[in-house]
Formats: sequence, C-alpha cells, structure tokens
Amino acid sequence: MKKIKFNKLYAWFEMMILDHGFLRLIYHNFHKIDKNLYRSNMPTPLRIKKYKALGIKTIINLRGAKKDGGWLLENDACKKHGLRLINLVARSRGAPEKDMIKKANKVFKSIEYPALIHCKSGADRAGIVAALYKILHCQQEPQIAKKQLSLKYLHVKWAKTGILDKFINEYERYFLKNKNPDFLKWVNNHYDPSKLEKDFKENKLMDKIVFKIFRRE
Repeated sequence: MKKIKFNKLYAWFEMMILDHGFLRLIYHNFHKIDKNLYRSNMPTPLRIKKYKALGIKTIINLRGAKKDGGWLLENDACKKHGLRLINLVARSRGAPEKDMIKKANKVFKSIEYPALIHCKSGADRAGIVAALYKILHCQQEPQIAKKQLSLKYLHVKWAKTGILDKFINEYERYFLKNKNPDFLKWVNNHYDPSKLEKDFKENKLMDKIVFKIFRRE
C-alpha cells in the first residue's frame, strides 16, 4: 500500500488536543483478555512500538479509518513496525449493527494473533467487540462475555452506552431459553436493532457526564 503523506506535527496536535489524547497519556486502559487478545484506548506510536515488542501482530481500530491525526499516526506506526492495521467501525451509543457483527466474526477468523482491539477510550466499543470475540471466537456463554462491559474498563451502563449491555442481555435471555443456540442465527433471525434502541432508556444525567465531561465518542 502506498505510504500516506501527512503533516506529523499537526497530526500530533489533532490527536493530543482535538481528540483529547492528553487524557490517555497516563492511563491506557490496557488489559489482556486472553493469550490472543488485548484491549486498550487509542494508542500513540510509542505504545504501538511497545505492543510490537509484546508480540502483538494485528491492531483492530474500532473507530474506522477516519484519517484524522490519530489514525494517520497509528497507520504510519503500524507500517513502520510491521503490524497489520484493520479498520472496523463499531458504535458505542447505538445497538450493534448486524453487518458489524458479521464483519467482526470474519476478522476474528482471518487475523494473525495476538491482536489488540481499541476505540477512543477502550471502554465501550472495545468492550462490545471483546464480548463478541468471547461469544464468536471462544464459544463462551454470554454470562462470561458480558464481563467485558464493566466499570473495570470505564464502561458506564447507565448512559446511552448501556445499549451494549442490553444487546448482550437480550442474547443471554434467548441463550438460557434455548439449548446451545447459534449466536449468528439469533442475530439474523431474532435480533432487532431498531426495537432494542426503542426499548432502551438511558439516564440523562449520566449520559451528559459520560459524553460532555469524560469526552466519550
């Protein structure tokens, strides 16, 4: 792939200031899910270098290829250190899209491990995709998978981000009623994102705190 030319000084300004990267300099929200997968907030080029030394081979960016300062620096660092960068768009404030779930499943099957998944804060989108990894790739029960959506990772279920918890809870109810259900069949035949969003009610105050004060995306 052709190398992308960009102004590195402005890219750093955009990532650190406009994208609130200075808040991520001290706390990385970095966690090991299992021997094959890690999760974190948006990494700097220096952290990507360290992740390479840790043995990580693939980085999955859940913010998508935004081509802002953070993405440009990440893309450049991955090329420099020989890591594969995959861009997968996930949502934090809406019901998981069926297409995203299917794409995530394909990614889990095709990438080289160990891998790292990240979003902006490492709390919500990283949480739901980590939960999908547990269900789809590790064949684990939703009761275990939903632990990836926790205050431990700075995920707040009372704000709009709680729609992600409701998604897992809906599947858990179906899982408990049916013996060894197929998750993707449930997604295709029973899961209704529009209804899930219609039925979900967030706490308005908590939502303001999460998105206005914590600057979540």
